[in-house]
Amino acid sequence: MKAYKTILRLGESYKGYISLIASAISFSLMTVCVKHLSSDLSVLEIVFYRATISLILTGVLIWKENISPWGKNKSLLFIRGFIGTSALACIFKALRSMPLATATTIQYTYPTFISIAAWIFLKERIQRQILVAIILGWIGVQVASSSNPTKPYLNNELTPESIFFAVGGAILTAIAYVLVRKLSKEEHPLVIVYYFPLVSLFFTFPLVINDFSLPMRSDWIWIIGIGFFTQIGQVFITKGLSIVSAARAGAISYIQVVMAAIWGICFFREEISLNLIIGSLLIFAGTIVSLIPERGKALE
Repeated sequence: MKAYKTILRLGESYKGYISLIASAISFSLMTVCVKHLSSDLSVLEIVFYRATISLILTGVLIWKENISPWGKNKSLLFIRGFIGTSALACIFKALRSMPLATATTIQYTYPTFISIAAWIFLKERIQRQILVAIILGWIGVQVASSSNPTKPYLNNELTPESIFFAVGGAILTAIAYVLVRKLSKEEHPLVIVYYFPLVSLFFTFPLVINDFSLPMRSDWIWIIGIGFFTQIGQVFITKGLSIVSAARAGAISYIQVVMAAIWGICFFREEISLNLIIGSLLIFAGTIVSLIPERGKALE
């Protein structure tokens, strides 16, 4: 009976891992859409359009599930929405001014911040293999980002401002992860997702209405892509964090760095270097290590 229960726990954990990997792939495709958008649209306008699409999609899912969209802990849901909106704005700003792989690698320092925050606020113990995975991922991020790949037909430069927004996005993302982990113990995943675009619209609409610019026809496919892939990523990451610890989830999410490097080469002709290859391999190794269960225990 004990072995049977262990197998059931293992199966549930792997559902969480699959959800987190699917989320990382979805978010990486979202960044591709952001890079494709013309510079005529401001970052706040991109956040606004993304929130509008996500709110509609989540609203339909909530209606089909016949659940209340308002949740139990409204104040914490609102804070999570505000933090998530701020993180998204920082990430979009960094993506507009930096190579895709570089922006993603810098932003993906957040698993370190997640582990620390989860340890402090959620009392989640950092297991040895998770610590190893975080260290491997951190080193991989530093090695990969030092390659500084370029894109010949756009001005992508590492400036203090772009680095500030990338790191700021990482810190805010870590806080948002921990809040989602905490909320997932009481709230339905769709309710957590719903508050994100709801709060985004609340803050961005007053800021964009006075200087509103209609997207060009060619921009709409990328705007829809941003909303679609972000929506899928949010659903999967919320589901994953309801099963997997915040620290382990952060270590697994390093895989998005590898995906960003692949998309950068395929879609934007960004250069590949030995540093990028070595860094990606270290990140991948960290992801594998994070999936190893602690000796004598089932995976979380």
